[in-house]
Amino acid sequence: MTLMLPKLTKFFLGCLLFASCTSNEVYFKYQTISENGWNKDSVCKFEFAIDNAAQPYNMYVNTRNRGEYPYQNLWLFIRQTSPDSVITNDTIEFYLADEFGKWLGNGVGSAFNMPVLYRQNFKFPKNGVYRFEIQHGMRDSLLVGINDVGIKVEKGN
Repeated sequence: MTLMLPKLTKFFLGCLLFASCTSNEVYFKYQTISENGWNKDSVCKFEFAIDNAAQPYNMYVNTRNRGEYPYQNLWLFIRQTSPDSVITNDTIEFYLADEFGKWLGNGVGSAFNMPVLYRQNFKFPKNGVYRFEIQHGMRDSLLVGINDVGIKVEKGN
């Protein structure tokens, strides 16, 4: 049995090393929202470089919310600025809870994480640094219950 332990250890270390070398993640970052709430004028800013515009990418918008979030859905305004300063605006809506008030996504206690696929197999127009700015599009001037907003970019198919 003592001979198997080193082999198993080597096997698991090899798997861990392989998994870390084959990550498809290009960018993943959160912006923390004030505990007092997300002001309608507050903008979450994200900036990352794309070095292979021929590669398709999947983009996710991630939110972390508390159980006190008062709505089922969340509207977001997304502004993309490309390396050549072309600006694209987008509006998305997604659901944080079902029709019965049960939170979607995953979480522990009263904190929930909800990743939403924003763009699938999207090709950026050119290489360079892209800037994304996200504001909430809800009617509240001060939106309570949102802890963090994030963007994740990974290589697609």
